[in-house]
Amino acid sequence: MPRVRYVPVQDSTRVRDVRVAAEEAAAEAGLDDRRTAAAALVATELATNVLKYARAGEVVVEVVDPPVLREGRPDRAVQITALDHGPGIADVAGALRDGFTTTRSLGAGLGTCRRLADDFGLHSVLGRGTVAVARVGPADGSGAAAVRGGGSGSAGTDGLAVRAGGVNVPFAGADFSGDAWAWVRSGDRLTLMLADGLGHGREAAHASGAAVDALRHSAGLSPAECLAKLHAALSGTRGAAVAVARLDTWAGRLRFAGIGNVTARLREGDRWRSLLSRPGIVGVHRPGTVREDEVAWTGESLLILHTDGLPSRWTPPPDTGVPPADPAVTAAVAVRDAGSPARPLRDDTAVAVLAPAPPDRP
Repeated sequence: MPRVRYVPVQDSTRVRDVRVAAEEAAAEAGLDDRRTAAAALVATELATNVLKYARAGEVVVEVVDPPVLREGRPDRAVQITALDHGPGIADVAGALRDGFTTTRSLGAGLGTCRRLADDFGLHSVLGRGTVAVARVGPADGSGAAAVRGGGSGSAGTDGLAVRAGGVNVPFAGADFSGDAWAWVRSGDRLTLMLADGLGHGREAAHASGAAVDALRHSAGLSPAECLAKLHAALSGTRGAAVAVARLDTWAGRLRFAGIGNVTARLREGDRWRSLLSRPGIVGVHRPGTVREDEVAWTGESLLILHTDGLPSRWTPPPDTGVPPADPAVTAAVAVRDAGSPARPLRDDTAVAVLAPAPPDRP
């Protein structure tokens, strides 16, 4: 049952806590000493920049699936997400240049963070705040290329390439989140899952963690079949709301099914479409039949799954997922915008995103 390390950053004493959180997560992910040191440096610099630009914010450190999958069980990566509601960065390009720092930083700068991390994304809007996401994985740099289909699909695309990412913030800074996301691959089929264990804390995390473990053995199943397997695996737990989406990158088709209060929104052109879940609780009360939605997936599609930490009527803003946005950055912006220092998140909150890879990626 993995931890999610949440650190509010209001003063310089919390920067050390962020570094320690990154080192602990690196040990959990099995990173070697060199990559652990890289994760610690990136985490320290991101926390320092929260203070430098916004004076306060939060950093979430977790172990996640990589944004691109190889066959079999993926190597895990340490993901460091820094969020703030500050004034925003006027010169984002300048902030990413080496040497753009103050006396309060290590002098490494965001440019060095970008080089040390396997993936780095920054989103900042004046008056709205800043989000930075960095992932540090194993030394071999596995998962650096996007998953592509084997040929032309029915959606009229050739070699569909996709990435996935997510952010998970525990309610009230708890050690464990009752939410969890993961994805698996079986050939040209990719399955993304988001689970929301009932309640909060360890027992909720145990339920969502059981869903993740069961998903690892369900890569080739349809969403409805996957939910049936997860229902059996979660028997004896509190149960969870679960959404499952499977993308066939060869055919350009997305299939979706969900049980419980997990929301799915699919971008089709310039509009958002809701994919509906059935009432119930996986592991406790599963409906007799589970309907699957099947829709086309193109190079402009974007899928967002989120738990009820975000309002049910939340609508993605116009700039959501604009290429080349990292899917985890898209998720983090949604989480950041759902709360504020005066109006904190009301529940464990997780967002998982499936997105096309930018065309310049291999």
